[in-house]
Amino acid sequence: MVGSTIDKDFWKKKKILVTGGAGFLGSHLTENLISHRGVDPKNIRIPRSSEYDLRKYENCEKVLKDMDIAIHLAAKVGGIGYNKLFPGVLFYDNAIMGIQMIEAARKANVEKLVIIGTVCAYPKLVPIPFKEDDLWNGYPEETNAPYGIAKKILLTQAQAYRRQYNLNSIFLLPVNLYGPKDNFHPEYSHVIPALIRKMVEAKRNGEKEVVIWGTGKASREFLYVEDAAEGIIKASELYNKSEPINLGTGNEITIKDLACLIAEITEFKGNLVWDTLKPDGQPRRCLDTEKAIREFGFEAQTKLEEGLEKTIDWYKKHIL
Repeated sequence: MVGSTIDKDFWKKKKILVTGGAGFLGSHLTENLISHRGVDPKNIRIPRSSEYDLRKYENCEKVLKDMDIAIHLAAKVGGIGYNKLFPGVLFYDNAIMGIQMIEAARKANVEKLVIIGTVCAYPKLVPIPFKEDDLWNGYPEETNAPYGIAKKILLTQAQAYRRQYNLNSIFLLPVNLYGPKDNFHPEYSHVIPALIRKMVEAKRNGEKEVVIWGTGKASREFLYVEDAAEGIIKASELYNKSEPINLGTGNEITIKDLACLIAEITEFKGNLVWDTLKPDGQPRRCLDTEKAIREFGFEAQTKLEEGLEKTIDWYKKHIL
């Protein structure tokens, strides 16, 4: 849901690069720019990975040519299973794409660069809710560390480039996202799409149980993807400082309670079986969102149950 304060003048005549613009978050962000900010689609450049591999520096230069605003969403991501199998890929691809995009943005003299980090950058053991000042106070949870650290080094680079080159870049830390168009891959998806797929299919097939990784005791915070897109756009319009900012709801839920809620919405009546030999990941995740409210007036609008209902409806219509 779009917030009440919309700055259409900011985007007037701007040429905007959105890396990852065809992906999950990127598609919602570009829809917001067009529908709610009045951006002409011809002024949005969405490079496809099949044509522009951003791990190659020359492609970063090509996609940034003549751009005013660059929003770097492109990333290699996955759930716990993917993180355990491909830690090297997650580190290298995310680090090299970001490092080169920041350098190319500096050389292209873009007006503003928006870099998307990750909640996985936070230390494993940090007081709840996570405050931006705690970002460097420990090592990330082990399965998330390669991805989280690859993203966190981009914050250091962005701050260094602001000091030396006066590059106007901002760094945002969104919590776990979910919503329509998410990745519902049976092995590599995140927790919400994974649970939705399991329970919808189990109900359809008449199965009596669904097996879920971990103990169910870990907690997570979830941000509906349309809210995340609005938060990024508001930050692009109004925030111009070097300090990172959290994007979230400020509300956490245990994986067990989340699974029960999804079972209720999907009308799955069977048993939930916990595979405790599988990892829980980080024990708790919940962000302090006061800084986003204070700096650019962003507050998430979509309640978890409402967002889950929309996501489940989309999955039934488009994936089944």
